Amino acid sequence: MPHLSNHFYRIWIFVIGVVATIAYRLVVILNHYSQFWVEVAWYIGTIGFIWYFAHRFNIENRRDRLIEKLRLIEKIEVSQSIPAEDKTALIYVLKSLETSLAKWNYIAIFIFSGLAMAYAIYADLSAMLK
Repeated sequence: MPHLSNHFYRIWIFVIGVVATIAYRLVVILNHYSQFWVEVAWYIGTIGFIWYFAHRFNIENRRDRLIEKLRLIEKIEVSQSIPAEDKTALIYVLKSLETSLAKWNYIAIFIFSGLAMAYAIYADLSAMLK
């Protein structure tokens, strides 16, 4: 049976997402002061987004597999003990989770952040070796 990540890890992921978002926004401000700090903020933001969106993708996949494996929608549809309004709401929530394209957004951000990170490391190392 699936379980939630521990409380500390969930808080950690939240903090990573916030720090990454702030770091990316700081790039605009730091552009006026220091290229070094721009790069530091960019790397922090990119690493944070890679970690955060990989985590979100995994969560979405676990939810999808759980809904499908346990046939939750079918069970709710045939249940006689759940009031009609609650049944409709539960089916809506489960179907919207099951058909959400959010996980593909997460994987795109993860992949493109990874590619950007790989290129940045290559470019920075190339510049250092000149």
